[in-house]
This record gives sequence, structure tokens and C-alpha cells, in this order.
Amino acid sequence: MRLWPITMRTRIAVVISAIVVLAVVSGDLLVVGKVTRAYEQELGNRVMAIGQSLAQSPTIREGLQSSLRGWRIIQPIAERVRLVTKVDYIVVFDMNKVRYSHPLEARIGTVFQGGDEGPSLAEQSYVSRAVGVEGQSIRAFVPVMDDEGRKQLGVVVVGIMVPTFLKFMSEYRGDLYLSLFIGTSLGLVGAWLLANKIKRQMRNMEPEQIARLLEEREALIESIGEGIIAIDQKGRITVFNEQASQLLGITADALGRPIDEAMAGSNLPEVMRDRTSHQRQIQYVNDTIVLVNRVPIIVDKQIVGAVATIQDRTEIYKLAEELTGVKKLMDALRAQNHEYMNKLHTIAGLIQLRRYDEAVERIMTFTEEQQEQSRFLTKRIADYSISGLILGKMSRAREQGVQVTLHPDSQLLKLPETIAVHDLLVILGNLLENAIDAAAGSGTGGGQVSLRLEGNEDGIEIEVVDNGTGISPEIRERIFEHGFTTKGERGQGIGLSLVRQYVDFQHGTIEVDSEVGVGTRFFIYLPAPAFVPERGGEEIDLHRHY
Repeated sequence: MRLWPITMRTRIAVVISAIVVLAVVSGDLLVVGKVTRAYEQELGNRVMAIGQSLAQSPTIREGLQSSLRGWRIIQPIAERVRLVTKVDYIVVFDMNKVRYSHPLEARIGTVFQGGDEGPSLAEQSYVSRAVGVEGQSIRAFVPVMDDEGRKQLGVVVVGIMVPTFLKFMSEYRGDLYLSLFIGTSLGLVGAWLLANKIKRQMRNMEPEQIARLLEEREALIESIGEGIIAIDQKGRITVFNEQASQLLGITADALGRPIDEAMAGSNLPEVMRDRTSHQRQIQYVNDTIVLVNRVPIIVDKQIVGAVATIQDRTEIYKLAEELTGVKKLMDALRAQNHEYMNKLHTIAGLIQLRRYDEAVERIMTFTEEQQEQSRFLTKRIADYSISGLILGKMSRAREQGVQVTLHPDSQLLKLPETIAVHDLLVILGNLLENAIDAAAGSGTGGGQVSLRLEGNEDGIEIEVVDNGTGISPEIRERIFEHGFTTKGERGQGIGLSLVRQYVDFQHGTIEVDSEVGVGTRFFIYLPAPAFVPERGGEEIDLHRHY
């Protein structure tokens, strides 16, 4: 474990500074190399010019033609030129390579043994590099011709020592150090500023923290029971979890692909464009009915993508059960139990008062009333869960001083195959619940609710009428909005929104007639078409006006 961990800012600064130092040093070496080559070329031109000048000298020609005293003529001239031009040596030799001049007089008369003089004896002028005792040198070979230029008399060799690469480096070390210092300083400042900017963009987190955060995010996304799928600004999939993969039937190679290829009718690009959220919308996806929520992803007030959460329709059933299923039935049974207890107390009181005839009459009345309701529902309504819901609502309504009556024309002996019993329970439960609350809140003491339920395999009609307070035109426009309620803290604003979703899901219609102070009528028609078209990816329009 490191006691002093190196931060990302420091690592970036060190790496970039090292790169800058290497770049500056490499640049300096290249520059010195180019300067060296240019200097050598300049030296070659210089010694060639000196050699050509000497080769044209009549004195040099005369000396090469005099074998006995030729060196006495050539040596003074060569040395004088060498000292004036500041070259290191000037050697003149004849066609037998015998030296006529040399900076060391002891070598005059000896044979030239450079090894690269061959072409010069064949009337060729050139510059070559040689390595001697004192180091490398650049020397020019220039042939000496007679006055007519037909016969070669000898060769003039002019040489100058070349400074080594290290000598060049030593000579220019001040400039090199200065450039290295300036480059390194600028590199350090730039690296530090860049590192700070990167660190700010990464929310001042270290790579290890980002990696851990990414792992935690992936684990969190996978642990959520809902499908999650997100896109970037170009509409390409950036994130999806296992639940989304199962619901949508997409595989790992979907990452980076357009969202429409994985989920038809996703509407996520529209969410980004309109900057609006879509909440609790029912949709067909791969023959599965899902509930979809969509929201834009906003970072620093900029839309960077959109995300959708996807629930299986089972979640809707759980919510419906909470609203109108088991909980509502239990409430209705408690109300019915309370009603029976009141009746039993009344009968018990009559018996204690020895008014047996009245007690028997009450028992018969209660029994006949209950049996009549049960017989009617059993005869007209085939599904027991629907009958039980209606009976429970009747009992609860009586507890609140409201009378619920079933229209004589009501009859539902067979449900259409395309309509689930649970959907019908959600619609009936919410309509009756709202009608009972409205009738009970009218303050007249004579609340009335009428229910007509008719249907067969071709479709279902539901009509609920109450004499409650009614709905004002302003509120009527919003009663189907998710979350909108007029019940204050008691309401959740979900019931009628669910009703509308189920009706739209069945391609049904809703009619609402209401008058303030008179009452409200809801009429719903649920068709059962013989053929339901495929709606792969089709979204139910929940904002249609009725």
C-alpha cells in the first residue's frame, strides 16, 4: 500500500514534462547534427576553392616540373597560403605521389599514402573525409595540369580538421541549456494547466475512483428491477442493463447502435428534442406490454442524451391491486362486516325487548335484500370477482350514506377474449370509488350512484352516474392527468389516469358529462375487435381529448 499515492495531476505533469524534455533534447540534437553537416559542407567548399586556386598557380606548375628543387618553390607558397587561410595542411605531390610540400618538412620527399587519392591522379577534383592521428578532416583533391591543360603534373591536397559532434555540443552548450530550460519550463506549465483542466472535467476524481464509481454504477443499474436503456446526443445506445436486454430482446452488440434498431418507437430522440418527460406510458415491445418512463439527461443545462426505464406490465397489475384489488376488497369486506354488525345489534336489541315478530321481520328483510342482490349479480354477471367487487362497493357506499344501484339492463355473461378481468376490475373499481366519494361529498344526505354494465364477446359498455358535486369545465380537462387529484392528501391522482390507459390500450372511448351541483356521468366503451393489429413498438396516445 502506497503511503503517498501519486495523483493523476502529478502523473500527467510528469509524463508530459518528460515528453517535452525528450522533444527539446531530440530537437537540439537534430539541429546540432544539421549544423555539423552544413559546416562540413562549407569546409569542403572552402578547401576546394583553396585547392583550385593553388592548382592554377604557375609557380606550383613550375615546381612540379622541376624534380630537384621543386619543393623549394612549392613549400613556401603552400605554407604561406595555409597560414593565411587557416587550413590545417596543404600537400602537393607529383604523379608518383612524392610530396613537394607538407606542414612537417620532414615528410617532404616521402610518398603520399592517404588511400583516397586514386581518382585525383586521373584528373578528377573531389572532396573526401579522412581520419588521421589528430581526428577527422575534410580535404579537397585538385589535379594540377600543365599550361596547355593536356598533361597532369600532380595533385594539390588542402585539408582542414573537422570538430567532432561532442565538440559542437560543447561549443553550443549554453544555447542548448537555455533552450532546454525554456522548453522544460513551458512544458511544465502547460502540463500542469492541462492536468488541472482534465482533473476538473473528471470532477476532481482519480482514475481509481472513477473506475470504482463505474463498477458501482454498473452494479446499481443491474440491481434495479426495471429495464434501463440510455442514448447519447446522436441517438446511439450507451447503456442498458440485463432487465432491458430481456424485455427488449437486445444483445451486447447493441451498444453504439441507433436506438430505433433495438427498440422501435422508443421516442427517446423526441424526448431530447422537446426536453420533455414521458411518464407511465403503455407500449407494445416484442409482443410484450411494458410501462415506459422517459426523461432527458441534462448536464450543465445541456441535453446530452435520454434514458428510459421499462417495466413489465406485471408492475401495473401490482399497482392496480393496490388501488382497486385486494386492498379495496378488504376495505369493502370491513365495511360489509360493519354493516352486518349494525344489523345484528338491531336484531339482538329487538329480541331482548321480546319483540320477536319485528326481529323476524327485520331478518327476513335483510336476508331478502341480500339474496336479491346476490341472485341478480349471479344471474347477470358471470365473473365472481366482478360480482364481489360490486357487492363490496355497495356495502362501502351504504356505510357512507350512499346507495349504489345496479341498472336492470346490466348483464355480462361472457368477457371478450381481448379484455382481461383485471383490467375491467381496475376500471370499475376506480369509477365506482370516485362516484361514491362524489355522492357522499354532496352534503345532501341522499347520495345516489347508478351502475350499468353490459357486454358480451363483442364489447363492453360501462356507465356510472352519480348525483355528486359535479366537475367544473376547468377541472374536467385535467382529470385524466397522472398525479392530478381534487381529494387533497387523500388522493394520489392515479385512478382515472389508469382508467384512461386501460381504455386507450383496448382502443376504447370515454365520455364524461358533468354539471356542477347536479352530478357526473362516465360512459366507457371497450370494443373487442375480431382482429387486433400488430403494434410492435406502437405507443398508446394518452393525451387524446374525449
